[in-house]
Amino acid sequence: DIIVDEYIDSEALGMSQEDPTIAIKPLNSRKFIGGAGIVAMHGEKLGANIHFMTVTGEDDPQKLIESAFKETDIHSTLLADRLRPTNLKSRYRAKNKTLLRVNNISEISISENLQSQILSNFIEIADDLDVLIFSDFNYGFLPTELITQLIDHANKKNILVLADSQSSSQTGNIARFKSVNLITPTEREARISQRDNQEGLVQLAIGLLENSGCKNIFLKLGEEGVLLYVLDNNEYQTEQINALNSNPLDTAGAGDSLLISSALCMASGATIWETALIGSLAAAIQVSRVGNIPITKEEIQSAIKSLYFSK
Repeated sequence: DIIVDEYIDSEALGMSQEDPTIAIKPLNSRKFIGGAGIVAMHGEKLGANIHFMTVTGEDDPQKLIESAFKETDIHSTLLADRLRPTNLKSRYRAKNKTLLRVNNISEISISENLQSQILSNFIEIADDLDVLIFSDFNYGFLPTELITQLIDHANKKNILVLADSQSSSQTGNIARFKSVNLITPTEREARISQRDNQEGLVQLAIGLLENSGCKNIFLKLGEEGVLLYVLDNNEYQTEQINALNSNPLDTAGAGDSLLISSALCMASGATIWETALIGSLAAAIQVSRVGNIPITKEEIQSAIKSLYFSK
């Protein structure tokens, strides 16, 4: 699911005198490519050869997306559906705080015709792929049947598969992504999937792993970092990496950067521990700035050096 993220910088005027609502004055607007789009753009800047598929509407945000991807070397397939809007999230901010978010989205599954096009496109390029990444926001681009077909074909081709399924303001199920190499849910997303608000984090991760059949879980804990429940030397081990940025400016996009950097590490032969550390560093870089800006290899290298020399 691709998203256009709009940041509207505003002046907080205070409480309205007519009714008990907060009044703001918009000052300027900035738009960024978000969702699966920024995952693809992160990947390109980190050195990968990216093939990207998504569905948009036929509207102004679609034009912005097309223009943005023309400036990259990403092989993009942007399928248009005139019956749905391009996902647009508008955040009204004042003094580095988000006051309100307005979502113009569709949560209706894409047509069977579009699903067939996506599957055919994937099968056509699968022989050239090392890794398949699902960046799911539960806005209808990935019906469960399509997910199953894509994963089945990826497994036949020995392609690594990673998945993230966001459920921040909507309901999703990360366990739909069966038998993949790595999933990266938040604690809330894991609990939604498991329908479990009682178990401790490790037991929650174990239950989700058993339910989904995945090999590794990075359980995102926000300001507390990430809990790892991972397979190493044929044994499952648990560890936690604390958040590597204690003063975030904008937490949007942290999971996207962790997902793509982890995927590229795994595809490059990194250990699961190296993968988790670099993914956490990428997330720390992302939250240090406002808006989705692609992370570069140089930023990752600089973060690794800073971490090493701070010890």
